[in-house]
Amino acid sequence: MNQPASAYFIEERHDPNETHTLAVLVQNEPGVLARVIGLFSGRGYNIESLTVSETEAQKHLSRITIVTTGTPMVIAQIKHQLDRMIPVYQVVDMTQTRRSIERELAMVKVRGQGEHRVESLRLADAFRARVIDATTESFVFEITGNTDKINQFIDLMRPLGLVEVSRTGVAAIGRGPEGM
Repeated sequence: MNQPASAYFIEERHDPNETHTLAVLVQNEPGVLARVIGLFSGRGYNIESLTVSETEAQKHLSRITIVTTGTPMVIAQIKHQLDRMIPVYQVVDMTQTRRSIERELAMVKVRGQGEHRVESLRLADAFRARVIDATTESFVFEITGNTDKINQFIDLMRPLGLVEVSRTGVAAIGRGPEGM
């Protein structure tokens, strides 16, 4: 027998967490990013990745790409609350459209000598990473791809002398001729 949904009979729910990429078109003005981020932090939502840039200079519009994780109910609530914010023009869940391309760029610094150096170059070639800086003691690789590919590359570089990583965050765009 189902209990009624009230404060006295709280149902235990175990909905699985999902990762979603949201594209948010906003007015490019001071404080907008702070308000969007405040919506997440004020409600305890986590941001896995955040990318922001002006995309239409004539119209003063910026695009915020947010990767977040939550139950389907939480994701729906985030989208609804973003949609209600004043300088937000449009919110698109790129994950639900299933017709989007997501990419991230990372710069990966690896220190190594001898066989580790050769192995890091071999792996970089396999992952189509480019050498953008080289010294006698280290390399800096540039790699683009989806988040899983970049994570895998970083994990393989750890035992070879990984020093540091700098990542851009996810950028996403829909496939086909239509815009956002």
